Amino acid sequence: MRRKIEKSDAEWREQLTPEQYHVTREKGTERPFSGDYQVTDEHGIYHCVCCHAPLFENEHKFDAGCGWPSFDRPLSSGCVEQQPDGSHGMQRTEVICARCNAHLGHVFPDGPQQTTGQRFCINSVAIDFHAGE
Repeated sequence: MRRKIEKSDAEWREQLTPEQYHVTREKGTERPFSGDYQVTDEHGIYHCVCCHAPLFENEHKFDAGCGWPSFDRPLSSGCVEQQPDGSHGMQRTEVICARCNAHLGHVFPDGPQQTTGQRFCINSVAIDFHAGE
């Protein structure tokens, strides 16, 4: 198991843009349809913007029509963690980076039934695409 990455708030603020910091460290959400949510055929892997851990493969991205990047599964079972989230008067399941605890988004059971049935709804500012990986 990889060691958890821990940094001070000042270190995270220096590394991240204000929007990336708000989403990943303060559990914020970007506006729908404001980021890169488009589906393409390009091969590559999405990494955490905080610690650069590989998280999602582009081939598992799909258009959920929700305005955020959606994936039917993470890259591996250990790269993300899920935890209950009762914020905003809703019961949801939060998705965080297993390496640095960055808030990525939420997972819902309304994904493609022909694959996993899951929809990992991820903030685009929380991930960085690496083409060709």
